Order: sequence, then structure tokens, then C-alpha cells
Amino acid sequence: MGIKNFFKKAFSDMKASTKAQHEVDKANFAATKAEGRATWEEAKMSPAARQEKMQEERDAQIEAANTRRAEAEARIDAAGSRQK
Repeated sequence: MGIKNFFKKAFSDMKASTKAQHEVDKANFAATKAEGRATWEEAKMSPAARQEKMQEERDAQIEAANTRRAEAEARIDAAGSRQK
């Protein structure tokens, strides 16, 4: 009886794992499909719209860099005050 229950449980676990992996695969496929569609739509944008989108991305990068710089300066000030 022990070996029968062992294999029954093992196959049940494999079935559950297969179902879960199938759900992951479906989600990844849907995400890839949506990303492809977004890339296609972006490629069809007018030059003015593309330029505006790129400027927004650059502005966001500049803002992120300024935030990082401010945080680093705060860390420098905090480290400098400890050394005194």
C-alpha cells in the first residue's frame, strides 16, 4: 500500500505542477503578445509624437538622476557630520 500511495501522490503533484506552469506560460505569452503590439503601435507613431515621447522619457531620466544625486549628497552630508 505504501508504494501505491507514494506514486499516487507523486503523479498528483506532477499534475498540479503542470497546471501551474501552464498558467505561467499563458501569462508570459499574453505579456509578450501585448509588448509586441505596443512596439508595433509605437513604430506607427508620427514623427512629432515619437519626438514628444522621447522627450518625456529624457525628462523622466533627468528627474531620476537628480533624485539620485540629491540622495547621494544627503548621504555624503550624513557621513561627513559623523567624522567631525
